[in-house]
Amino acid sequence: MATISKYQTAGGTTLYRVRYRTPDRGQTQKRGFTTKRDAEAFAATVEVSKLRGEYVAPSHARITVGQLGPAWLDRQQGHMKPSGFRSYESAWRIHVAPRWAATSIGDVRFSDVQSWISDLAGRRGAVIVQTAHSVLAWILDDAVRDRMLASNPARGAKLPPRPPRRNTYLSAAQLQLLADEAGRYGSLVLLLGVGGLRWGEAAALRVGDVNFLRSRIELHRNAVTWGRRTELGTLKSGKNRTLVLPAFVIDALAATCQSKGLDELVWPSAGGGYLAPPSSTQSWLSGAVARCQRIDPAFPRVTAHALRHTAASLAISAGANVKVVQRMLGHTSAAMTLDVYADLFEADLDSAAQSVAKMWPRQA
Repeated sequence: MATISKYQTAGGTTLYRVRYRTPDRGQTQKRGFTTKRDAEAFAATVEVSKLRGEYVAPSHARITVGQLGPAWLDRQQGHMKPSGFRSYESAWRIHVAPRWAATSIGDVRFSDVQSWISDLAGRRGAVIVQTAHSVLAWILDDAVRDRMLASNPARGAKLPPRPPRRNTYLSAAQLQLLADEAGRYGSLVLLLGVGGLRWGEAAALRVGDVNFLRSRIELHRNAVTWGRRTELGTLKSGKNRTLVLPAFVIDALAATCQSKGLDELVWPSAGGGYLAPPSSTQSWLSGAVARCQRIDPAFPRVTAHALRHTAASLAISAGANVKVVQRMLGHTSAAMTLDVYADLFEADLDSAAQSVAKMWPRQA
């Protein structure tokens, strides 16, 4: 049990101290209580927290966010994809550390976190704000689990909503036109726009991954590029998947793979490595889009990732249900597919209502 005793400061003021044992049987004290009642209340709180297994040593509150952040980042590197880790590392370095690194975790207040979020939201987009907040909150989550904090003051903060995403979809005719104008990358355009691959999945594709007789491809590698670096890893979902492709896409792939060995990349870069995403205005994709726009002024500007949206659109238009689209795109759940492509399933609401109406008995 805790004990309470008086002591006098150098100035002659009488205060109270609480001596108590910690769960590891060490002895410590807290000083500075102006009344015995305050000291007794603190002692009771300590005893209850020990019984509940919620005791947090006061010394832990002096640890700074900057002492915990780098170690937290190191723990994420072992299980995260490089692209995801890069976004967290950037958020820590640019937004979290400058504001919170010197702050003791015991001094982090909910109101201060909310003010930081509001200030950041005035300067940066919602996605960046949410990522930065997540990094701080997860660091403090681990501090709670390690019994350094009783609760996480970053949880419950209000975050700016992400703006609704607008997807660009090509029609089948537009996709074929783009493939025609893409030259030697025509088969790549068709694969992205019909098969729905992520760029890294297509960049990592080797000839041996294509089963030309069964019109299938096996996806089990992902080449992620950032800056000038490319790292080969597993698929984003962590699970391999098989895609069944129409004959015209397989025929286009067969022409591209002609005279290549099974272990060669289907679309290597000029230097023989993994092909980087066509992000610049001088890329082969931008050139193909510009030529399409000269033929069809209404042709939309599209990115390589937008071709993945086109694949979803074409599959749904062909009658594929949400589970088929989920498996094709490699989403972790059908709910994610519905969130991204809810606009494409709106027609299903009308058809469902009409189908129910046909089943209903006529009223007299």
